[in-house]
Amino acid sequence: MKLAITVLLLLFSLAGLAEGLPDIADASQAALSPEQEKQLGEQIMREIRADPSYLDDPELVQYLDDLGQRLVVNTTMPGLNLNFFMVQDNTVNAFALPGGFVGVNTGLILTAESESELASVLAHEISHITQRHYARMGVETKGSSLESLAALAVAILTARGGSQVSGAALAAAQANAIQSQLDVTRAHEEEADRVGLGVLAKSGFDPRAMATFFERLQKSTRLYENNAPVYLRDHPLTSQRIAAIENRVQGYPYKQVVDSPDFWLLRERLLADQGEPNDALTYFETALKQGKYENEAAYRFGLTEVLMRLGKYSRAEQELAKVQKAFGPNPIIATMQGRVLLALGRKKEALAYYADALASYPDYKALIYDYAGALIDNGHAAEAARLATSRLRQDPDDIDLYQLSARAYASLGKNLLEHQAQAEVYYLAGNLPAAIDQLQLAEKSGDGDFYSHSMVEARLRQFKAMAAEASGKKKKHRGL
Repeated sequence: MKLAITVLLLLFSLAGLAEGLPDIADASQAALSPEQEKQLGEQIMREIRADPSYLDDPELVQYLDDLGQRLVVNTTMPGLNLNFFMVQDNTVNAFALPGGFVGVNTGLILTAESESELASVLAHEISHITQRHYARMGVETKGSSLESLAALAVAILTARGGSQVSGAALAAAQANAIQSQLDVTRAHEEEADRVGLGVLAKSGFDPRAMATFFERLQKSTRLYENNAPVYLRDHPLTSQRIAAIENRVQGYPYKQVVDSPDFWLLRERLLADQGEPNDALTYFETALKQGKYENEAAYRFGLTEVLMRLGKYSRAEQELAKVQKAFGPNPIIATMQGRVLLALGRKKEALAYYADALASYPDYKALIYDYAGALIDNGHAAEAARLATSRLRQDPDDIDLYQLSARAYASLGKNLLEHQAQAEVYYLAGNLPAAIDQLQLAEKSGDGDFYSHSMVEARLRQFKAMAAEASGKKKKHRGL
C-alpha cells in the first residue's frame, strides 16, 4: 500500500521533519507535550493528504466525526478534538497518529457488520490518544531518541495493518531499540482494549462487538500468528487479547443496539463505489432480487449510487424515492437527491432543493459543498462566494470552502480574492511555498481595495516568517 510506505518513510525521517521538537533523549523532555504531538501529527498528515490513497469524502468523514464525538464524551478527555480521515484501501485497518488524528481504511467500514463493531475499533484507537501512548513511549523506554520513537510508531501502524513492508522498514530502523520496546507496545494495545471497551459501553454501543469483530479479524489473518516475525506474533491480535476482552464483557448486561441509518447508507454507498460499475450493478441487483441483504433500503441506496455512476439517472431517481420512503428525512439522502436533480438537468429545481435542504441540515458539509458548486456552475458565483465566506467564519480551516471560494472568485473575475483563497488552500495542504506564490500573485492582481491589499500583505509577511523559521530549524538540525 503506497500510503503505508509514505508514512513509514516519513516516520523514519522524523528527526529531520520534526522542526522544533525536542530531542527526547533528554530525560527532562522525554514526554512529548500535547502541542508537540499535534505538530508531529500535522507534519505526518501533510504527507498523507498528498498520497493518492487519501480519500476526500466529506460525508464519510463527517459521519466518523459524529461517531467519534459520541465516544469521546465518555472518555477521560471529553473535550478532545479529534480529526478523522479516510484511506482508500480495502485492508481492514484503522490507526491513531500523534495529535488526535485517526485514519480509517475503507476496508474497515466495508467489513464491519454493525455500527457497534465499527465503534469498537474507533474506541480502541481513541483510547491510544486519550492514554497518550505516543508520548508515553519515550518515558516508558527510558528516553529513546526521536528516531526510535518513530520506529516504534511504525511497528504499531504496520503491525496493525499487516503491512508487507513492515519487515523491510523495521530493518532500516534501530532494531534493538524496537525489540526492547515491544512489551510497551503490547501493554498499550491491551490498555486500549480495556479503556476502549469501557468507552464503548458508556456510549450506548454493544460491548460484545469488540470481541466479535476482533475474533473475525483474527481468523482472516491467522497466518500472522504462525509465520510472522517475532514482533508481530503477539501483535496486534492474539487469542489472549480476545479472551481478555470476552472475560470483561461478561460483566456487562446484554443489550441490543439498533444501527443508525447513516451507517448503512454510507456503507452501501461506499461499496457501490468499489470496482467496475457494471460489476457493482450486478451485485446489488442480484442481492435485492434474492433477498440477500442486511438492510433493503440501504442496498437500494447503494444501487442508486451505482446507477449514478452508469449515467442511468432516471432509474436512480426511482430507486432513491424508495429509499426516502423507507428512511424518511435524512441529510445523506437529501445530498443524493440534489445530485440526481442536477444530473437530470433540472438545474433550477436542484438549486431550490439545495436551499431547502440546507435550511433543514445547515451543518451538513456535503450539502454545503454541493450547493456552492452548483451555484458556481449555474451562474450564481456571487451567491456561492457569500455562502462559502459565511461558513468559513464558523470553520476557518475548511480547505474545501477555500477551494470553492477560489472557484467563485475566479468566475467573478476577482483576481485578488481568488489568489488569496487559493493561498489558504495551499497553506492548509502544507504547501507553504505555493501559498506564498499565490499571495504574491494577489499583490500584483491590479484589483481589490486598500483593505484587501492590506490583508494580503499581512498574510504574506506571516507566511514568509513561517518559511524562514522552518528553514532555519532545518539548517540547525542538519548542523549547517
